Amino acid sequence: MSSKERPTLGGTRIKTRKRNIAAPLDPAAFADAVVQIYLDNAGDLELIAKSIESSDLNFSRYGDTFFEVVFTGGRTQPGTTKPDEGERHPYSVLESEPTRELILPSVIYLQKILRRRPFLIKNLENVMRRFLQSLELFEENERKKLAIFTALAFSQKLSGLPPETVFQPMLKDNLVGKGLVLSFITEFFKEYLIDNSLDDLISILKRGKVEDNLLEFFPSAKRTEENFSEHFTKEGLVALVEYNEKKIFEVKLKEMKSALTTQITEETDMSEVIETVKQRVKDAKLPDVEVVRILWDVIMDAVQWSGKNQQQNANAALRQVKTWAELLNTFCTNGKLELELMYKVQMQCYEDAKLMKLFPDIVRSLYDQDVLAEDTIVHWFRKGTNPKGRQTFVKALEPFVKWLEEAEEEE
Repeated sequence: MSSKERPTLGGTRIKTRKRNIAAPLDPAAFADAVVQIYLDNAGDLELIAKSIESSDLNFSRYGDTFFEVVFTGGRTQPGTTKPDEGERHPYSVLESEPTRELILPSVIYLQKILRRRPFLIKNLENVMRRFLQSLELFEENERKKLAIFTALAFSQKLSGLPPETVFQPMLKDNLVGKGLVLSFITEFFKEYLIDNSLDDLISILKRGKVEDNLLEFFPSAKRTEENFSEHFTKEGLVALVEYNEKKIFEVKLKEMKSALTTQITEETDMSEVIETVKQRVKDAKLPDVEVVRILWDVIMDAVQWSGKNQQQNANAALRQVKTWAELLNTFCTNGKLELELMYKVQMQCYEDAKLMKLFPDIVRSLYDQDVLAEDTIVHWFRKGTNPKGRQTFVKALEPFVKWLEEAEEEE
């Protein structure tokens, strides 16, 4: 053998790696087959479900196409909602009347399909996301049908459909700006609340990550609390309006508390703090009672406690009350608000072991600083209605009340 010849192994078969040859995609044939099942069963969803169950159609490959047939009656053009070539049937969701009675059977039908083929939920998400991102391509009547279907899908707890699939895709500026999203979501809310509670709706909104941003459904020019209340009140969704008002109220309380905590912790000038409170109250239209409660919370939260040293804690609390008495006095402008402050002090002393024995001392300090009037203290002592720790606090305050009454008699 010459040096140029290469040695070979006689009789050895050289194996070549097999290639995975994918079958060509044919969504059109799949769509036509599903349409034919609808036509053969004259739109009877019970019979259609059984026929689909017994078929050997490739749902894992053509899941999106299946839901296009369910919603529109046939295949749609790639990336759009426009009908594509091929067979169509007249029993789709968008061909039905816009009523829950006629759309609900389609939801129940899909529930059966998804129980047998749970992997199809991703395809349902894909199609719904595409449709909801393209609301402007549907007629008003069709958008209403989609809203009803979506509400019923959540009401029936359609297998695994995540709320973010519905809400997030719609929040596109062009859809919101045209008012299409507000119209859709209003119909959705109304339909869903027929069978479900407001708490159920809020739960869905939270999971969809829109609960704190309901105004984003409104066009930017109408994105105000007043428009929110007016719109949904007109649509009969008063409970939603009340919930939103409560939510906004809580947010404003939290913001005010945060701003005051910073100022009091940094020992900002009293006049500046008072002005901050006045401005916040004006902007948020906060009730006087809530203002008094917040002020007390913020003042006591800023106390520098010193572990288990009871005397130092007592001195720190009383010093804080004296320092910020002017702030309390500015907003405790009548007997009702003074009584509310006393109830607030009572509750904190009841709930905080460090303050349990300080109740009479705090009340005495508030009296000395002209925050609490004698009549308010006596009224609480005689007729107070909050039972939390009352028996203990009444007994502790008795010597001070007795002193007040004796001083009044001497005068």
